[in-house]
Parts: sequence; C-alpha cells; structure tokens
Amino acid sequence: MSDTLTAILPLDGLQSAGSGPLYLKLRQSLEEAILSGKLGHGDALPAERDLADYANVSRVTVRKAVDDLVKDGLLTRKHGSGTFVVKPLSRVEQPLTKLTSFTEDMARRGLISRSEWLERGLFHPSPEEMMMLGLAPGTMVARIGRLRFGNDMPLAIERASISAEFLPDPTSLTGSLYAELEKKDARPVRAIQRISATNMKKTDAGLLEVPIDAAGLSIERVSYLASGRVVELTRSLYRGDAYDFVAELSLGEN
Repeated sequence: MSDTLTAILPLDGLQSAGSGPLYLKLRQSLEEAILSGKLGHGDALPAERDLADYANVSRVTVRKAVDDLVKDGLLTRKHGSGTFVVKPLSRVEQPLTKLTSFTEDMARRGLISRSEWLERGLFHPSPEEMMMLGLAPGTMVARIGRLRFGNDMPLAIERASISAEFLPDPTSLTGSLYAELEKKDARPVRAIQRISATNMKKTDAGLLEVPIDAAGLSIERVSYLASGRVVELTRSLYRGDAYDFVAELSLGEN
C-alpha cells in the first residue's frame, strides 16, 4: 500500500515548510494526483486510515481534505463501497438554436456516446401524456428512459414519451431516437425547451456520479412535426458541471 501511495502522493509537498493548514496541503496533493491522471476516473481512494498513517496526519485532517474534494466534485462517496475519483469534465457547449439529439451532439464533439436503459416499453398514457401528445383514447405511449454517457462519463438522464404510433416497439431502439423517428418520417423539426436550475436528489446523483445536492439543469422539451403535431415529450436532467447551454442574441426590431 505504501508503494502505491508514494507513486500517487509524494510526501514532499505535505512536509514542506510554509504556513497553511495540513488538510489544505493534503487536499492540494490529492487534487494534483487526480488532475494529473495518477488517480483515474473510478479509482478507489485509499482508506482514510491508510492515508492518515502514510501522511502522518490525523484522520480528521484526511476527512476534511476528502470532504472538500467531494464538495468540488472530484471525489464521490458510495455507501458501503468507499470513496472514488470522478474525472474532471471538459464542459460541453450546447447551442439553443439547433434541434439535435444527444447522439448527434456527442458525435459533433468527437465524443463516443452510449446509453444504459432505465425504462423501455409501451404503457397506458398518463393524463399529462394524453394532453401533451394529443393522444386519442386507447392509444398507447412509448416511454424510454436512458442514462446518457459521453466517453464513458455519465452526463444526463433522459426520459421521453412518444406516441406508440411513431415508436410501436421501443425495445427495438438501440441508438438515436431521432434517427429512428426519421425512418418513419416523424423526426421533429422544431421544439420548445424549458431549462431550470435544480439540485440532484439521491437517486439521480448516484446515477450521474455526483454528490447529492450538486447543481443540475432540468430540461423539458416538447418537439413538433412540420404539421404542428407534438411528437415527443422529454424531461432530462443534465450535470451542471458538464454543460453550458448557449444562445446567440441579436438586436430586435423596435
């Protein structure tokens, strides 16, 4: 264990002369190890006791340094498993002037996208789905819930509702929803999107690998066909540390 700790956490910075609390020196050393890649995404942090013995500091000092890094999103605690490294993300800029899918957004930035299914099937629609999608009585609704990744980093949770008329077999969906809708001439051509700030609840924070109460962006998108019919109702939750939504403004007419 000491050899591993020596490789990722040299003691010279901790033992160097100079003012400043020990927990800040330890925090800086751990942060440098994460940012330099010595500690990679998903790596388990050595146990609190091992860190304290190695650095010759108290466990209280270690706990305070780790707490700071958890608050900053560089570490995450998983109950019963330990503390793990969260790789810092390069922020993704998402323009608000183009209607694109998550898959298209990631491809345009050179990132590899993938999904994990949270929900997929046909259901009797809720009153809200019937109203928003304009469904006739007896029509089923396809619901798809996905955890979306870019380069194996969880970035967003998406939950979409679509009339079964356009997606009769949601279990056959393997890639982009918009690409699948395009096959049926049902790709949306415009959308209204509402964005609000939120804090991550426990379940969502666990899926997105961020601390509970971390900042997030809650997005509701209602998408339309050229005919004006609503084809998609999607609610998404994006990591606040990963996304910037950008709108270009121009001078309006008086």
